[in-house]
Amino acid sequence: MKPKVFITRNIPENGIKLLREHFEVEVWEGEHEIPRELFLEKARDADALVTMVSERVDKEVFENAPRLRIVANYAVGYDNIDIGEATKRGIYVTNTPDVLTNATADFAWTLLLATARRLVEADNFVRSGEWKRRGVAWHPLMFLGYDVYGKTIGIVGFGRIGQAIARRAKGFGMRILYNSRTRKPEVEKELGAEFRPLEELLRESDFVVLAVPLTKETYHMINEERLRLMKPTAILVNIARGKVVDTEALVKALKEGWIAGAGLDVFEEEPYYHEELFKLKNVVLAPHIGSATHGAREGMAELVARNLIAFKNGEVPPTLVNREVVKVRKPGFE
Repeated sequence: MKPKVFITRNIPENGIKLLREHFEVEVWEGEHEIPRELFLEKARDADALVTMVSERVDKEVFENAPRLRIVANYAVGYDNIDIGEATKRGIYVTNTPDVLTNATADFAWTLLLATARRLVEADNFVRSGEWKRRGVAWHPLMFLGYDVYGKTIGIVGFGRIGQAIARRAKGFGMRILYNSRTRKPEVEKELGAEFRPLEELLRESDFVVLAVPLTKETYHMINEERLRLMKPTAILVNIARGKVVDTEALVKALKEGWIAGAGLDVFEEEPYYHEELFKLKNVVLAPHIGSATHGAREGMAELVARNLIAFKNGEVPPTLVNREVVKVRKPGFE
């Protein structure tokens, strides 16, 4: 019999087609997020799971799934999975890096430019008919935004995505600052990037882009104290995880003019609604779509399938997250 894999949301067909050659595949077809009770029920009989960042894969799931041997997360981030618990139980965890790097970096720039040039405000102004009602074709002070070319960008988190954002910044003639856990001399040389402690980066940057994973150290990394360090003309872009930013502090900063604006693709809880934040005109909002291109999502689906197929064949999956698990259990279904 083929091992059974349960997929908690529809993914592109190329990945499902690959999986069907090796697994018995079941996909949750619901329009909304799978209910927790149903997730636990489906996990009970699964040898493998394909999960999304919004699903909590924790001790309760593992205790409820005696056959489970591998969890393939359809995302780069895996803060939704209890890695320590999985490793202890010999359960492999994989993610989908690389294939969405360029799409996510592109979207960081989409948010940066849209916020700097007040694109959403301008779009609403035209669509609502307000432009026609005002009867002014053009005005020198209409929708003034902020220059991007030649300014300073500060990138917090300088992994694959952070570096891809920096490469795009070179095309805008920008000074590139970065902060990360470790210095990256080779990348500094390639991109002309300068390392800065976080506080210095925030003080010097015209645009701050967050591209860090969510950890205990990065939770609410951007808080009231650090927002007050930024320029009043600065713009914050978050494509990392929502909990990296203290939302209440950000609302205060945007309302009181400590910073000029923000572009957000991620939120502290998802799906999300924050009445005060969402009423502000100097923020551009998106529903976690940084990797939402046909190419990126198909690449993610294929990588999920390749990870599971490798595991089935007794091989270490190519993007294994918890490398220590190999000492606990060899890859493969028993």
